[in-house]
Amino acid sequence: MNAKLSKVNQSIEKTIQIVEVMARGKGPMRLQDVAKKCGMPASTVMRMLNTLQVYGYVNQDPCTQHYSLSLRFARLGCLVSEQTNMRDVARPFLAELAQRCQETVCLWCEAEMEVECTDVVDGPDGILMVSQRVGARAPLHATGAGKLLLLNYSNQKLNEYIAVKGLRALTPHTLVTREALVNSLEMIRSRGYALEDEERELGARCVAAPVRDYSGRIVGGISVSGPTTRMSRARLEALAPLVMDMAAELSRRLAYEEWPEEGD
Repeated sequence: MNAKLSKVNQSIEKTIQIVEVMARGKGPMRLQDVAKKCGMPASTVMRMLNTLQVYGYVNQDPCTQHYSLSLRFARLGCLVSEQTNMRDVARPFLAELAQRCQETVCLWCEAEMEVECTDVVDGPDGILMVSQRVGARAPLHATGAGKLLLLNYSNQKLNEYIAVKGLRALTPHTLVTREALVNSLEMIRSRGYALEDEERELGARCVAAPVRDYSGRIVGGISVSGPTTRMSRARLEALAPLVMDMAAELSRRLAYEEWPEEGD
């Protein structure tokens, strides 16, 4: 999905690098430390920091002379967030995935302790299950994307979900005990994707991968689904890496980034 740009502005590139190094820092930083982590001369870093300071994006402690980013970046983030609709951002990713998989692709989000279909791209047969239509809702515990969203839940919140919503059986394959659900969630957390094997609707299977925002929280899921006649368990496993890659690309568009630990 990413187009390679042939030309970049090196000054802007260096400024972005400085900002990201400081954002990863654990507090105000010395000029020499910023320069070392960026691999730039201190004189270059100072010019960039001075410019950012003039425009209010960097603060400098008058006593220690250490630099830190200002909350103007947070303000910009809020403004951008208000302009961003995940469904609009996701649409081209869903379309590409549907084309490559030749199956129905859905975007799911959480709504009132349920999973809601917020967008869908039809598969090759053009036939959608009722549960795949925009606005349709389903139990979190009975869906691939719903189980991904349950990964956000603490033990206490999971208990609350079970108390409020229950673990209702939609088919003979639905997970209906806390133990079975927790075991499934642990497996999902380990492998990075979720399967739905006739748990919501007989004759239908899906594989789903998590979409994360800038905080790392799972804010949705992308699923590829189809009839069991086409979606064998082996095919689900084969499609999983592609679905995960597309969900990861969408997550990056939503500003998610796996930053290395300090010192790595």
